[in-house]
Amino acid sequence: MSTLVVLGTQWGDEGKGKVVHYLAKEADYIVRYQGGNNAGHTLIYENEPFVLHLIPSGVLFSEKCCLITNGVVVDPKALKEEVCLLNEKNICINGRFFISEQAHTILPYHKLVDGILEEGDVKIGTTKKGIGPAYADKVKRIGIRIVDYLEKDVFEDLLEKNLTEKAPILKTRNINIVNLKKEILRDREELSVFLRPFVTDTRFMIETAIVENKKVLFESAQGTLLDLDFGTYPFVTSSNPIAGGVCSGAGVDPTKINNILGVVKAYSTRVGAGPFAVELFDDMGEFLRKKGREYGATTGRPRRCGWFDAVVVRHSVKVNGINHLILTKLDCMEGIEKIKICVAYKYKGDTYKYFPASRTIQKYLEPIYEEIPGFKGKIKGITDFKKLPFNAQRYVKRLEKLVGAPIDLISLGRKRDDIIEVKKDIKWFL
Repeated sequence: MSTLVVLGTQWGDEGKGKVVHYLAKEADYIVRYQGGNNAGHTLIYENEPFVLHLIPSGVLFSEKCCLITNGVVVDPKALKEEVCLLNEKNICINGRFFISEQAHTILPYHKLVDGILEEGDVKIGTTKKGIGPAYADKVKRIGIRIVDYLEKDVFEDLLEKNLTEKAPILKTRNINIVNLKKEILRDREELSVFLRPFVTDTRFMIETAIVENKKVLFESAQGTLLDLDFGTYPFVTSSNPIAGGVCSGAGVDPTKINNILGVVKAYSTRVGAGPFAVELFDDMGEFLRKKGREYGATTGRPRRCGWFDAVVVRHSVKVNGINHLILTKLDCMEGIEKIKICVAYKYKGDTYKYFPASRTIQKYLEPIYEEIPGFKGKIKGITDFKKLPFNAQRYVKRLEKLVGAPIDLISLGRKRDDIIEVKKDIKWFL
């Protein structure tokens, strides 16, 4: 066995794309196991930012095999656009990119429903890409899988049932169901031909790879605090980005997972609505946003910024069984005179050192901070941990102690190799 899971420990946007790109060179397979094209992984390719939404980040290495498994929801049109973008960059994916026949599809009505629901009383702050409604159909057992999409008669029957079920909400916006159906059927004629060469049993592929001792990297989208079960519900995504999601989202035996690497930003960010205890509304929040270029890769929305929340990351370490951490964007903390770290919460006189499930407590709690001296000087380009400013080293060591997992890597920039190996010669794949 030789498997590694890379996942986010906060609310997403921790820098997973770069980390996967960094480690993919060692892997044989890179597997995306949940989410949809609501995720955005920004990479630097030929010195230019390059954003992927569905296809795993390892695709930029020509010899790697990349999979989208059953836990992902796939918008066929968006996937084709991404493949075309790769082709424009002369990145050929034929014979090394595959999609699970059991993955569910996102169709135009999912996006329409998503937009309508976002106009309601409870605004989650979704990307309106149709992710939630597609997962809802999966749970309601009316979803259309890729294998169904490819079978014309099956698809047409399921489409009719879905449009009938969704007609009441679509008609509230005067959407013409007949025209919508015609559009979907017309698109399918072209998109089914495009999809067919990529569709296979990815679970069997992964099982075979593990038996053959291939190196398999599982790539998460979003972050632990957006997990459907363990995040800030209901302000979460519609799937399970946690390590446990690999088992159901890719059909992997839980005993076959070796290493779990958590990606954690040196401060906190979140996009969309929902509780965010450490959010800064002052000049410091704006400083972090500008320094870290904190704007969504998928939507372009400005991210909410705040101090590092050790309670959140400690929660992630426990939920995921994380045994390694990579700290990203430490260079964005340069020049801050005093750095604050949230070590606990306070609510109605009680102190919480764990992450509470109560919506009320999450909404009204107050962070308890400890303060440590900041650091000055340019640290980008440093490759030896011991050459970092003393206070930068001190900050890293304090975070390690607070969250309960070792920080073995530090990212100091957007390029693939802007990495400090704090612990040398780690065997990411056993």
